[in-house]
Amino acid sequence: MATQHPPSSAFSFISKGWREVRDSADADLRLMKDRANSFKNLANSFDRELENFFNSAAPAFSVPAMRSPPAAEIEFVKKLQPKLSEIRRAYSSPDFSKKVLEKWTPRAKIRIDLSAIKNAIVSEEGFVDFESGVKGRRLGFWEGLKGEGEGEGESETRDWEPIRVLKTRIKEFEKRSSFDGFKNSEFLEKLKSSLRSMYKEPEESKEVPPLDVPELLAYFVKQSGPFLDQIGVGKDTCDKIVESLYSKRKNQFLLQSLSGEEPSLLENGNINDELDLRIASVLQSTGHRYEGGLWTDQAKHDLSNNERHVAIVTTASLPWMTGTAVNPLFRAAYLSQTKKQKVTLLVPWLCESDQELVYPSNLTFTSPEEQEGYIRNWLEERIGFKADFKISFYPGKFSKERRSIMPAGDTSQFIPSRDADIAILEEPEHLNWYHHGRRWTDKFNHVVGIVHTNYLEYIKREKNGALQAFFVKHINNWVTRAYCDKVLRLSAATQDLPKSVICNVHGVNPKFLKIGEMIAEERELGQKAFTNGAYFLGKMVWAKGYKELIDLLGKHKADLDGFKLDVFGNGEDAHEVQSAARRLDLNLNFQKGRDHADDSLHRYKVFINPSMSDVLCTATAEALAMGKFVVCADHPSNEFFTSFPNCLTYKTPEDFVAKVKEALANEPYPLTPEQRYQLSWEAATQRFMEYSELDQILNKEKDGAKSSRDKGKLIGKSASMPNLSELADGGLAFAHYCLTGNEFLRLCTGGTPGTRVYDKQHCKDLHLLPPQVESPIYGW
Repeated sequence: MATQHPPSSAFSFISKGWREVRDSADADLRLMKDRANSFKNLANSFDRELENFFNSAAPAFSVPAMRSPPAAEIEFVKKLQPKLSEIRRAYSSPDFSKKVLEKWTPRAKIRIDLSAIKNAIVSEEGFVDFESGVKGRRLGFWEGLKGEGEGEGESETRDWEPIRVLKTRIKEFEKRSSFDGFKNSEFLEKLKSSLRSMYKEPEESKEVPPLDVPELLAYFVKQSGPFLDQIGVGKDTCDKIVESLYSKRKNQFLLQSLSGEEPSLLENGNINDELDLRIASVLQSTGHRYEGGLWTDQAKHDLSNNERHVAIVTTASLPWMTGTAVNPLFRAAYLSQTKKQKVTLLVPWLCESDQELVYPSNLTFTSPEEQEGYIRNWLEERIGFKADFKISFYPGKFSKERRSIMPAGDTSQFIPSRDADIAILEEPEHLNWYHHGRRWTDKFNHVVGIVHTNYLEYIKREKNGALQAFFVKHINNWVTRAYCDKVLRLSAATQDLPKSVICNVHGVNPKFLKIGEMIAEERELGQKAFTNGAYFLGKMVWAKGYKELIDLLGKHKADLDGFKLDVFGNGEDAHEVQSAARRLDLNLNFQKGRDHADDSLHRYKVFINPSMSDVLCTATAEALAMGKFVVCADHPSNEFFTSFPNCLTYKTPEDFVAKVKEALANEPYPLTPEQRYQLSWEAATQRFMEYSELDQILNKEKDGAKSSRDKGKLIGKSASMPNLSELADGGLAFAHYCLTGNEFLRLCTGGTPGTRVYDKQHCKDLHLLPPQVESPIYGW
């Protein structure tokens, strides 16, 4: 049981405790005064240092080596001296210490908690070890006030709680960060493994063996393949030469130059891929990077704003109802529907004199705006929606000899550089025969050519046709290789061109599909939809199938007794064709040409097309879309249509007669939804995006990431070595530019006079600057 102290001893203890608190507070005040005085002394020393600086500045500024006194520095010191004097007076002021104390006094405010003393007096149990309890409480209070090293007695040996925690954590960090611990840390192990994967020890590295002569020759022959093809050496022959030169060496060095995983990737590859990787590995071992070719122009469309542009350039325009006028127009309309890119259709503008020769019914236009309005009205009546694309014009001239429109001047200049992203050249060989301007593949990021016409078949029908066809074949190879990145051939009936694939990227006018739906509904109701027999429709020139038609009907006139054929068309050979039919007494009813969607043609059941010169007959597709029978030749141009049950193909004249009788005696099959879609422009646009690789280009971010994942283990060839094929293409483009720049050579090769540059009438109609202003120097 604790003894009870009298109240007098308690008050004496309070007095004693209060004296200790006062002494401690006085000590703290003295300490703060000492700190203020030390700060004052520091200001005085700073003042003395400034005076020394001013005293030493004068001789420093008068160095003999300097030609003129540094007035700027002296002026700076003069401006600085009054401010420094103000600072010195402020810190030397007697009130400075007082201000410091006033500033710091609230932070050192003494808060005495007497609740413990009160409790000790009231509670009897509180007097047990009261003195030691008060002392402990006081020491805890002053620990928070004075901090480390400022207390008296036991406070000198005890730390402030945050300081003690900080010290403890520092000691723990020192233990963890010791060299032994760091050496065994997980971070260091990961760093070591990363460095080992990036760097191979010298004893483990293997030197890539240099190329030998057979390998160099094999690669040279491989890259020269397109050029050798021009002189008659086929691709198969080139591949055999490459294989014979490289096969002896491919297994000897490939395993040394590639890592352990890479050979497995090439086990099923061909000799060309292995040779490419062999060359790439040698070039990578030397640190070489290919930055561009001799003819490469790096200034192309900027893709930083992620906005893509597609320019469609064609060789004809409405109201001329030809395939190169209609199909590019539909392509522009349906490409603009995707909203992934902006579309521009570039069509030729003819002067009024040429319009009278080309456009039907003496239809002419006084301005490009008037013709653009006609084109848009015609299109919207057929597609049923408002197409959002731009129509521009370039100068053109009509060639009576070639019966086609030839570009005048540099066609590429009519697409602004800011929109020069993707180019679609409808009939690339036609556009570039006499193209004298900037290379398409230099101005655009990707150039796609679409071959519409089998020019070789037309030329063979002319005088000295075989010789002309030989030269035109190689010129077509030349210009398409030099100016296109990808070439699409509508069918195998066209010339085999470099960088080409076969795909029908044309659809039919939606109006014909609606006519077919109407016919099908009438047949479902039991009505007789087809009341007329057979007909033929096409431009009346011999090359459009009229020669084959008259020959077939003339040979089998007796077998087709009573057969009547209505023929619709206009053209340059109309008089000769009709005269030949009358001479053979054929039952042909010739009528003026009309639109295939005309109401008068809906009730015909059989469309006959014996043409062998078409690439892909648009009229055949339109007849199938309307639900009719089609009788056509078994020819590459009709291969796309053979999957339709209503397409009846023949191989011999006797077979032709049988197919005509079969069509007249039966009813056509209704088209299924899949067959309708296959004929539509939506499906044609999808095929075009796929085969032209535009879907990959327009979404290159996604495909690029996937490609990098798929090919991450292979050596990057494009960044390591030059492409000799691209160098050759650039050389061919430069040679073509030089040759087409000479007017004499253009005329000798059949060029239309005055097409190297546009004329004054074009300047007036299209509001262009004269050629002399656009390009002051001509010739080579």
